[in-house]
Amino acid sequence: MQPVSAPKRIGSMTSEVIAGDHPAASIDRMNTTAIPPVTTPPVRSAGSATASPPAITTLLPALRRERRISQLELSLRVGVSQRHLSCIETGRARPSREMLIALLDALEAPLARRNEALLAAGYAPHYPRRSLDDPDLAEVRQALHHLLDAHDPAPALVLDGGWNLVMANRGAHRLMTLIGVDADAMLQPGFNLLRACLAPGGLRALCENEDEVCAALWSRANHEAVHFPELKPLLEELRPHVSARVTPSSHTPLLHTRLRSSAGPLSLFSAFTSFGSPLDVTLASLRVEHFFPADAATRIALADG
Repeated sequence: MQPVSAPKRIGSMTSEVIAGDHPAASIDRMNTTAIPPVTTPPVRSAGSATASPPAITTLLPALRRERRISQLELSLRVGVSQRHLSCIETGRARPSREMLIALLDALEAPLARRNEALLAAGYAPHYPRRSLDDPDLAEVRQALHHLLDAHDPAPALVLDGGWNLVMANRGAHRLMTLIGVDADAMLQPGFNLLRACLAPGGLRALCENEDEVCAALWSRANHEAVHFPELKPLLEELRPHVSARVTPSSHTPLLHTRLRSSAGPLSLFSAFTSFGSPLDVTLASLRVEHFFPADAATRIALADG
């Protein structure tokens, strides 16, 4: 498990990490385990039933600052004057739906936040949020099953932007069994990989290079939280349990996660697959994490199942 840069776009398959929102999904069981993610409760403000949604005059400048893009640069990207963009950001001018979509596209904003900005400006959301078992996503489910099954006997997981498990292949169950974890109990609804790895007494205790792996996961999750704000409460929950910055001690091309197991030490590295050019919030949040054996002993142990 090593840090991977967050995605910028999702039609073809690309090796990138995705960050986004993902609703609970129920998927037919083939050779994989389908698991819906945990939903985050709505944020509530003190003294009110629910917090008011932020206005477009708050959302648009915040997105621009997150991307470290000046008003001038954004105006040049979209082809409007800086003065007009300033008027939009301060509320002196109301952007058309087309103008707002163009601004959000130029900012490469996550689809969920584009919908949020459109709602804040008084427009209907532009990007649907289908459940993964929606008939329109049948080909997507088939593609995910194919990726998971093709990766056996090595472990592979489908995660949403909040690190909630959506699907897992047989190799993931095999890995859990090797490290002494009840796979059926672990890989079930509510399983959050980030919490399972970073919380005290979790999977981190099984890592020979615990500090190095935890630091890498923490760095990656913080980077993704820029695109997936729902990660922030989880990061605050886990912050006390993460050590200060750790300098990688290994000299391998990739960070290896070294696990203690009944078959001896296991060494794994990971890669990610995401969808290219997503037009659905659910798909924009999904990524497949593929774990690869880093040595012959690990390859044999995973295959012996």
